[in-house]
Amino acid sequence: MIFAIATVVILGGASLIGLGMQADSGGAGGGVLPRALTFGVDPAPSAAPTPTGPSPEELAARERAKRVKALDAALKKLDATSPEFSVAVLDKKTGQRYSYRGTEKYDTASIVKVQVLACALLRAQDAGRDLTATELSLAKPMIRLSDNNATTALFTRIGKVAAVTKCNKRLGLTQTKVSNSWGLTRTTVDDQVKLLAELVDTRGPLDAGSRKLAFTLMNTVDDAQDWGVPAIAKAGETTTVKNGWDTRSADGGLWAVNTVGRVTAGDDVNVSVAVLSHNNKSMDGGITLVQKVAKLTRQHLRY
Repeated sequence: MIFAIATVVILGGASLIGLGMQADSGGAGGGVLPRALTFGVDPAPSAAPTPTGPSPEELAARERAKRVKALDAALKKLDATSPEFSVAVLDKKTGQRYSYRGTEKYDTASIVKVQVLACALLRAQDAGRDLTATELSLAKPMIRLSDNNATTALFTRIGKVAAVTKCNKRLGLTQTKVSNSWGLTRTTVDDQVKLLAELVDTRGPLDAGSRKLAFTLMNTVDDAQDWGVPAIAKAGETTTVKNGWDTRSADGGLWAVNTVGRVTAGDDVNVSVAVLSHNNKSMDGGITLVQKVAKLTRQHLRY
């Protein structure tokens, strides 16, 4: 009698388990046992989420910050033993800018001739025409040979200080003060890389014809003046440049030596560079300095 009752209980339990599995399965079979029938064993815990880590953009920003810090240190070290200089780099490919003493004003010397050219081109555009034969005959030696007489003639022709000042506003130059003695115009490297960028900006004030002429002239300067920014170019890259140099008794016979220009290589490199310096003991010393500064920017920023 006792044996018969035990058999019924066991069989009844089996029936209950079977009914529970069927009810939990939603009719699809293989249901989950109720907690009361799992004999106190908890289900396996779910895996913890995997940390995502920094994004590619964050990693790139960190790397950029390291490069900028290293460049700052290198320029400060050079600065301790050299005449004063400033430098700016504008990378059109990435939109990144760098400047060292970016708002410090220096005499332009002959780099102002790029402004004169840009303003002459805008003046012609406003009149719905290209440069006249006379204007072109002045612009070519002004840029390619850094001819001072040609510059004075074109500067006068386009309206001198008032016209160039008005033109500078259209070009976004906010830190440049034009002088009647055009070589004594004061500017900053930040303004100069803006100007260089406007010479190639398809959305800027200069039309396609003006941009092409500016490129052609600055890409074909006389060999004796092909220094400065071109010194940082690698094989196969294209450069444009305008250099400036001047010495004055007011500066104790010391030299202002400047270089502005661009380096491009297809879709890989598209950079504007400006280096300004003064108080150099010689023109050659100034050239060595501005080229060294420009090379340091390329070495550290890796453009």
